[in-house]
Amino acid sequence: MRVPLYQAKAEFFRMLGHPVRIRVLELLQDGPKPVRDLLAAIGIEPSSLSQQLAVLRRSGIVTAAREGSTVVYALAGDEVAQLLATARRILAQVLTGQEELLTELRSAAADGPGTTGEEQ
Repeated sequence: MRVPLYQAKAEFFRMLGHPVRIRVLELLQDGPKPVRDLLAAIGIEPSSLSQQLAVLRRSGIVTAAREGSTVVYALAGDEVAQLLATARRILAQVLTGQEELLTELRSAAADGPGTTGEEQ
């Protein structure tokens, strides 16, 4: 049985839905990195990083290559970096909207109780 596209997309976004995985992807945007560099930048237990890297590897959005005794991770393609850039732009827009709402709420509170800052 074939999985509907919307379900496959949901699974993809669920896979991305972990802060460590997002951080790894952000770090890999600058180019391939050995595990030791990822560990130093993220500051978590090696076993936790290993679990998250395994999820990313299984999904196919990162690759792993052994260079001697070191494993080096890289993004599998430019699309992931583009997705992260798009997510940053969307988040900036959302947060800007929230900041504007917060400013409006503070202004209404400063006007005194029972006022909303809107014309009636």
